[in-house]
Amino acid sequence: MLLAGKKALIFGVANNKSIAYGISKEFKDHGAQLAFSYVGEAIQKRVEPICQELGGDFTFPCDVTDDAQVAAAAEMVREKWGTVDVIVHSVAFAHRDDLHGRYIDTTRDGFKLALDVSAYSLVALCKAFEPLLNPGASVLTMTYYGAQKVITNYNVMGVAKAALEASVRYLAVDLGAKGVRINGLSAGPIKTLAASGISGFKQILDHIEEHSPMRRNVTTEDVGRAAVFLASDLSSAVTGEVMFVDSGYNVMGI
Repeated sequence: MLLAGKKALIFGVANNKSIAYGISKEFKDHGAQLAFSYVGEAIQKRVEPICQELGGDFTFPCDVTDDAQVAAAAEMVREKWGTVDVIVHSVAFAHRDDLHGRYIDTTRDGFKLALDVSAYSLVALCKAFEPLLNPGASVLTMTYYGAQKVITNYNVMGVAKAALEASVRYLAVDLGAKGVRINGLSAGPIKTLAASGISGFKQILDHIEEHSPMRRNVTTEDVGRAAVFLASDLSSAVTGEVMFVDSGYNVMGI
């Protein structure tokens, strides 16, 4: 088991169809201890059964847009575990109105919200949890090809993911001095709660199935297995990278 004895914090599980759930399940199968964040009572009611199902140690509140809650979460984890080996950042949000039509129509408030939740939150979590990260620890974040190429209706989320990927590179330098790695996983489109807000999402799935080298869409299990590699000691010298798990679609041209 590649993650035996490692303690992994999971930020962003929404339900059992989310990418973070697929990652958590693979982590459990490889021996990791798990703990899960939630935001508000509604999400707590979804997350706690998942924590029980996967044998998690505990859940904890954390609104990543609130520095006080992030600090309180780090303190709670310190009291429960002392140290951390893996952080999974699977958090993103944009207003539905900003995920269709023209990017130029993005509102200032919508831009701020998307960048705050989807990109700055990674920086905030790394800063708060840095003192708890063991040497050799691994931080993972979820990104998408829309950070690098224009995807219809992805709009402000593509810009936010671009900022997220740039943050991975800068954080790799800051964290690397202590032996901590950070990488992004760029998953192909998957039917998740978050993806449901993107206009025309089914057409994107159909396009990937038709045009990707492997002629199929990816699953949360596919992403979870890649996450196990990046969280394990097998990737001990890999940091600042974005790994594509998209059936090879990113290599295609016309």
